[in-house]
Amino acid sequence: MLIVGCGDIGMRVLGLVPKSWQVTALIRSADQDRLTGLSAAGATPFIGDLDAPDSIRRLAGWADRVLHLAPPPTYGEQDPRTRHLLQVLSRATAPCRLVYMSTSGVYGDCQGERFDETRATAASTDRARRRVDAEQQVRRFGRLFGTQVTLLRVPGIYAVNRLGGHPRERLARETPVLVREDDVFTNHIQADDLARACLLALMRGRPQRILHVCDDSELLMGDYFDLAADLCGMRRPPRISREQAQVLMSSLQLSFMSESRRLINHRLKKELGLRLRYPHPVDGLMAG
Repeated sequence: MLIVGCGDIGMRVLGLVPKSWQVTALIRSADQDRLTGLSAAGATPFIGDLDAPDSIRRLAGWADRVLHLAPPPTYGEQDPRTRHLLQVLSRATAPCRLVYMSTSGVYGDCQGERFDETRATAASTDRARRRVDAEQQVRRFGRLFGTQVTLLRVPGIYAVNRLGGHPRERLARETPVLVREDDVFTNHIQADDLARACLLALMRGRPQRILHVCDDSELLMGDYFDLAADLCGMRRPPRISREQAQVLMSSLQLSFMSESRRLINHRLKKELGLRLRYPHPVDGLMAG
């Protein structure tokens, strides 16, 4: 097994992998703490850079299963990193399974509609267009080389022990949320449930399949942060209108507040057999 981009989610996956599997983790940094942590978790570190394809060429033909967690660059509308990875993987026997972690942002604004994986993408930001490009590359690779590809479309990831991945940081900054009449629906997944979904997809994912990896909740963004504040014993965030947000917030913050959707996760449960440990943020926001 090869994990590409072994950050927080990759480390959680490593904790679930059967001991009989041989795992290599592609990372960019040679930091000794990272190397030690990966080795202790049962993985062989491989230092390479997806922006420098020559540095990863020895990965060709190594793995039966590939978990691709590395994000695209922060600019442009395409993902050259995924292209470089797939070029390397195509130079020898292709993996039998490849799981790519994408984002629910590929759908753009759905005006609060509830929908499943058959909905067409409608990316409205370069950030989301890069993900659409990566998805298309991965699916094309699967068709050309007979690899069973699974695309995981993932919304907001949270966990108490995830760096920058818990609402308390935003609550501490007193970052405002929208008033209810202007608010948007958001979707969530607890990090350990996401890791379990990644591993199950590597084992059971159907060929060329898209899966929503989200919990069962349907929360407006403001209600999510109110819930987190109540659970953490913190002040609820201030509420502002969309017009005020246009003045007070960054373009990145506004982009998240401009897209509203409710994902259906039936495939996740029926096809992968995943039983969510944290079906609602009320279950997961305080879980250790």
